[in-house]
Amino acid sequence: MCPVVKRIVAIIGLVTILAGALYLVKAYSNWRVNARTSKFNADVENLFVGLQQYKENIGEYPIGSNSDIMKKLKGDNPKKLMIVVGRKAEVNEKGEILDPWGTPLRIYFSDSGVLVRSAGANRRFDDSTVMDADDFFRSN
Repeated sequence: MCPVVKRIVAIIGLVTILAGALYLVKAYSNWRVNARTSKFNADVENLFVGLQQYKENIGEYPIGSNSDIMKKLKGDNPKKLMIVVGRKAEVNEKGEILDPWGTPLRIYFSDSGVLVRSAGANRRFDDSTVMDADDFFRSN
């Protein structure tokens, strides 16, 4: 084989290896995002069940900050009732329930239900005008 052909084959081989590596990095990144999104959805679904149980037993949704709500679910409520919120949720030192990226969730209540908001992977609560906004919202 002539040297020019060997170089072309080597370049094609290198390009193929780089393309394969890029594909694997992208696939791994997508898998991580999907895994964290699934965890967020499962955690929020468990939180909704706990908040609904709280409302049914206490008569209203717990109010206050994220940590206040978690304290009330753990028994700091008028009936001293402890509400189990699915599997052990990730919490920080303040007692706030965290999203899969380590940011405290924001929990909003209205007459019609509950809205839970996660800052997403960028750990920043973005408004709708931000092009790379990655916040997650779930309501019951």
